[in-house]
Amino acid sequence: MTDFAARRRIMVDTQVRPSDVTKFPIIDAMLEVPREKFVPEAKVEAAYIGENIVLENGRVLLDPRTLAKMIDALEIKSDDLVLDIACGTGYSSAVILRMAQAVVAVEEDEALAHAAQDALAQTGAETVVLHTGKLVEGAPEHAPYDVMILQGGIERFPQELVGQLCENGRVAAVFMEGALGVVRLGLRKGDHIIWRDIFNAAAPVLPGFSKDHEFVF
Repeated sequence: MTDFAARRRIMVDTQVRPSDVTKFPIIDAMLEVPREKFVPEAKVEAAYIGENIVLENGRVLLDPRTLAKMIDALEIKSDDLVLDIACGTGYSSAVILRMAQAVVAVEEDEALAHAAQDALAQTGAETVVLHTGKLVEGAPEHAPYDVMILQGGIERFPQELVGQLCENGRVAAVFMEGALGVVRLGLRKGDHIIWRDIFNAAAPVLPGFSKDHEFVF
């Protein structure tokens, strides 16, 4: 029988800590949340590899290093309301829930949303509010959010999401240019987000976040 707890420790020791992620709440959450519950059954043996895991319909579960570094940069606090966009099977939401006050998770793929609901319930994270709807629309009914995180690549950050973030709220996303990407940390100031690059990463562009969509009316 596979010792997934041992694999979690190896993941943290070889992928997370060496990436300068040392905050106890992040380390603790990633040691506690059983990542294997959030991957397709056929890929359970690959749950702890150091690369994105392909889900379906071009979506991925971000690799542990990328997720950990994004969470680290966001400096999530215990009284923060977090919007987790494109939560996929829910792993990121389960991790973040252990350090935030509450998490609203958005997923538009019905199969992924159903898998997330099951996995979150199985792992004691059923208090995550799962919102099924278009990723680019966020979840305005629960706004404003202190923190936003996007579990996939983007080429643009839509204005409708800017309006759902608190003034001085933080957001992290993987900005893609072709095959290359960089994670940027953003801070809301008025009607704009001020971005800065923090590290390199890559992920498929999420539905609705391509630059092509900017000119659709």
